[in-house]
Amino acid sequence: MTFRIGSTVVLPARSMARLEDLGVDLVPVESVSGLTALTNIDAAIVTITDPVGAEAVAALRDAGTRLVANVGVGYNNIDVSTAAAAGITVTNTPDVLTDATADITMALLLDTTRRVTEGDRLVRSGKPWSWAFDFMWGSSLAGKRLGIVGYGRIGEAVAHRARAFGMTVASSSRRPRTEPDVEWTSLDRLFAESDVVSLHCPLTDDTRHLVDAARLRSMKTTAVLINTARGPVVDEAALVDALRAGTIGAAGLDVYEHEPLLAPGLAELANVTLAPHLGSATRETREAMADLAVRNVVALCLGADLLTPVVV
Repeated sequence: MTFRIGSTVVLPARSMARLEDLGVDLVPVESVSGLTALTNIDAAIVTITDPVGAEAVAALRDAGTRLVANVGVGYNNIDVSTAAAAGITVTNTPDVLTDATADITMALLLDTTRRVTEGDRLVRSGKPWSWAFDFMWGSSLAGKRLGIVGYGRIGEAVAHRARAFGMTVASSSRRPRTEPDVEWTSLDRLFAESDVVSLHCPLTDDTRHLVDAARLRSMKTTAVLINTARGPVVDEAALVDALRAGTIGAAGLDVYEHEPLLAPGLAELANVTLAPHLGSATRETREAMADLAVRNVVALCLGADLLTPVVV
């Protein structure tokens, strides 16, 4: 029996070899609309930028699809409940991107506190500048308080890196936690007392616009906000107002509320660093993500247990 797989992802060679060894018929498409136009497909491989809503789920169900393998740890792009009701399992790719995302978080943290990108723009502009005692003062990390929202694998990896720079770590959790060297506090205190707030929570109904105008006003005027989680966790228009007014000191963003579009005025601000969703963008990590998604597909084909099914 030949299995037919539709994919919006250009797979690396190692992942392709796994499918070729099984004799899988891989059908590349450019988008979800191309995917849902296919018939008789056993599984679909998609990325976090592919919206698989109720209509797409219905089309996949009618095509006989049993698995949607999402190349990404987040799966808010997929209507998981509707998929489950249609008999379609969703998998994701956790763990393999923990270090890469923690690294980009620290890169944004250092960039915003030491004004690296701002300085780069100045040098490239050709405008005159010279060393001076108070020229482009930034902020040291040693002794500063890092507030982590979402203390999962990535949050924990960020905490480990931050301590190496001499930072103290605070976090909030709905579940009792006992990790050493972490101060467990309320979300309100975390935002009010932290010098840096770093977001690592999933996007849910509860976390959408978790960081709104009121939350931003509660932060220190010198505080830095880092978001490598999901864009809609932050009310981007409110963030623009806060950065413009000096309500907070700076921000470093790798994700956006209406990605790839930016809230009006965001790009013009000097006190924000903007990255194009680079969280998992290392060769090693992206190859591992694709490989894990394909290994789930292989498990389906062989009738084995899926490695990383999303539990509804």
